[in-house]
Amino acid sequence: MSSYKLIQLLLLSIIISLSITITQITAKQHLYLPMTHSLSNSKFKSSHHLLKSTTTISTKRHRRNTNQQVSLPLTPGSDYTLSFTLNSQTLSVYMDTGSDVVWFPCSPFECILCEGKYQPGTLTSLNVSKSSLISCKSRACSTAHSSLSSSDLCAMAKCPLEDIETSDCSSYSCPSFYYAYGDGSLIAKLHKDNLKMPSNSNKNPLILKDFTFGCAHSTLGEPIGVAGFGRGSLSLPAQLANLSPDLGNQFSYCLVSHSFDSAKLKHPSPLILGKYNKRDDFFDEINDSKFVYTPMLDNPKHPYFYSVGLEAVSVGNKRITAPVNLRRVDNHGNGGVVVDSGTTYTMLPTRFYNSVAVELDRRVGKVFKRDMETESTTGLSPCYRLHGGKGSLGMVVPSLVLHFGGNNNKSSVVLPRRNYFYEFLDGGDEIKKGKKVGCFMMMDGGDDAESESGPGATLGNYQQQGFEVVYDLEERRVGFARRKCATLWNSLNQH
Repeated sequence: MSSYKLIQLLLLSIIISLSITITQITAKQHLYLPMTHSLSNSKFKSSHHLLKSTTTISTKRHRRNTNQQVSLPLTPGSDYTLSFTLNSQTLSVYMDTGSDVVWFPCSPFECILCEGKYQPGTLTSLNVSKSSLISCKSRACSTAHSSLSSSDLCAMAKCPLEDIETSDCSSYSCPSFYYAYGDGSLIAKLHKDNLKMPSNSNKNPLILKDFTFGCAHSTLGEPIGVAGFGRGSLSLPAQLANLSPDLGNQFSYCLVSHSFDSAKLKHPSPLILGKYNKRDDFFDEINDSKFVYTPMLDNPKHPYFYSVGLEAVSVGNKRITAPVNLRRVDNHGNGGVVVDSGTTYTMLPTRFYNSVAVELDRRVGKVFKRDMETESTTGLSPCYRLHGGKGSLGMVVPSLVLHFGGNNNKSSVVLPRRNYFYEFLDGGDEIKKGKKVGCFMMMDGGDDAESESGPGATLGNYQQQGFEVVYDLEERRVGFARRKCATLWNSLNQH
């Protein structure tokens, strides 16, 4: 064999080897995880009871930055859970884009004011060892304590002064930190351990070595852990990016339609980590539309929020301009719209909400009678009795479009009617048939939002149903595309 042919064979071998390597890397650029709807299996007294629970939780989530003491809701509303494995124990936690810490309930575990928020005997708490505790000198410890200096943290950990002066307090564990949500809070210590994430197609699980998480022995109104997907360095995407930037720099989810009936929740909502191949023929299979993107807005006070700008809302052919504080975030971190998977309903500032609701009522109220009783018992408004009117609901309820900022004002998302107007039977039992009512499914966020104190509005998961919502951390943008979410999980795994 000539040296020329030998060189050709060697080059061909290298090319094949590189091709295989590139294929393997590409195959690991995305990961699919099933999210389970956590709607309580317990029987609600009525649809009013269920809707009141979800509206109460949404209000508290939106006002998470106030110090007002409020009573806690009795039931989970409309959240989505993921399962992870630590120390051979599998735990389900809430997936939450509105927070940036991953934490688990740890043994011994006490949850205060959690009656009715979980099924008795279903709570799982994690067993951890002291050897997995994180040092008070670690960067993660400083992050969990809002960037306190290592000296302050060493002092909080009761490290002797001579050790602090000589920078030799690494053997002392990070002090407990406090974390608050809109509807609960917790105290936790930081630990590191190997976290196993289930992989798509029943392959070997992905293992995140030395994963940093909070271990909570005491919580208030929070019986289940949380996987924070916010923009902070302790969030799950940030830690995943350290292992694989391709997996951690983008994620998306597709939430199956809300039915508020646990018996109908037969399909998981896919969570997609990383980028996957969006081929045209695949789009056709799932009745897909192209993504509409809007830029992420930086928030100096709440850097972990996914904030975007809302320019206007169109109700039918009437375009209602959003207030200035919904279009931007100021230097104090006030304003903008937070895209939040952990809040059920979209919360708008009072005057803007009223403008939208009045325009909807101007059209629907001509045909159907307002139901004040349903409004007072659900927390939703306006609501209507859907009988006796002339004309189909599809002809009466106007279209609703969200106009986001960026891209020359072309970032408009058309919501399906079910995403903003819910029809249900209420007030009946097995003997007497209930009345058919319908309610507008966005909420008044209160005057606090209009006074430019904290986020201006919240985009809830009810309005996100039936869309794939992508968080592109590399391009710093959020995208929306219509999907058949109920069948997307099977379609993704087949491809």
